[in-house]
Amino acid sequence: MLRSWLNWGETETDEEVPAAPPQEYRVSQDIEWEGGEMILSMGPQHPSTHGVLRLALVTDGEIVKKVTPHIGYMHRCFEKHAEAVDYPGIIPYTDRVDYLASMNQNLTYALTVEKLMGLQVPERVEYIRVIMCEFNRIASHLVSIGTYGLDIGAFTPFLWCFRDREMILDLLEWVSGARMLYNYIWIGGVARDLPAGWVEKAKGFLEYFEPKVDDLNNLLSYNKIFLERTVNVGVLTAEDATSYGVTGPNLRASGVKWDLRRNDPYSIYDRFDFDIPVGVETHGPLGSCWNRYMVRVWEIEQSTKILRKALADLPAGDVQEAIPKRVRVPKGEVYARTETPRGEMGFYLISDGTDKPFRLKCRAPSFSNISAVEAMLDRRTMIADIVAIVGSIDIVLCDIDR
Repeated sequence: MLRSWLNWGETETDEEVPAAPPQEYRVSQDIEWEGGEMILSMGPQHPSTHGVLRLALVTDGEIVKKVTPHIGYMHRCFEKHAEAVDYPGIIPYTDRVDYLASMNQNLTYALTVEKLMGLQVPERVEYIRVIMCEFNRIASHLVSIGTYGLDIGAFTPFLWCFRDREMILDLLEWVSGARMLYNYIWIGGVARDLPAGWVEKAKGFLEYFEPKVDDLNNLLSYNKIFLERTVNVGVLTAEDATSYGVTGPNLRASGVKWDLRRNDPYSIYDRFDFDIPVGVETHGPLGSCWNRYMVRVWEIEQSTKILRKALADLPAGDVQEAIPKRVRVPKGEVYARTETPRGEMGFYLISDGTDKPFRLKCRAPSFSNISAVEAMLDRRTMIADIVAIVGSIDIVLCDIDR
């Protein structure tokens, strides 16, 4: 006995089930049902979507023919809130835009306001900001790398990455008082100076951590099973990446050497000598899942290089002398951007001369990055490959939805 679509779960009938459910029972109104194809929802509550994201997959057996991201489940009205809060009060909100790289969000917003105010910060503040952001970049990449290994089926690298990330969070907590949402980089300075012994502890961590990257590569990066799951999967060409506005490691993995720290320097990044890792063709084509993963591993090595130099050259000074007692931004508009772990983060600020923004628009990198997911499909993409593709993009849903 077969149940009819209209009385599902209520009565039994001898009627045949139609080839496709009626329109009101379809998973998505904007995807046509075609003979032999099924619509499969991955998410919104699914561990491989890395947050509250729904992917509507049009499948032909195990082959995925189309994928449509459905976002907005974590929309929190960040931009509207910013119109009702004074300039310093917005900083805790920026922490929550990308909670895995809060220091970078703080810095982007602070630079935006300082740019419109024409505010210069002390040398020591500039160095501390770079140090915090690069430590936060490493911590963010460790989450991406560890969880990506877990997506593919490797458990031990996840434990290793989170073990080392905890040490970085200890350092950031020591200086800011918080483990993830820091409210540390303020307009004109930072919340407090580095505590006694912090620099020595940071240098000690780098000594410990650098060999661990080699251990990770030996265990996961060049593992035969891991390579087979990633090297020819989710290929994103440089043309498609730039067309979709993809930035950060995902863009560089496609062979485009673009990093705002070098191409449009901010703060004091022009004083540091570091490389910009890009994708290689040693293991499959450019822009593959493996390349997106490896660029983040290589970026960790470059961040440690920047940190060593910044910690060695850290000048003395007062970190709060340039913080205004009352932030009143002159009328005008400005855009500032930085290179966060997920790509280009930008704030477009319009000021009407009061103590609150007239408009604050956030350009979040994950929003553009997830839009390119369909361009990564090919005729061989399977459902399991979608897990590998989404994990390689390294999205944060709060960054997408805001």
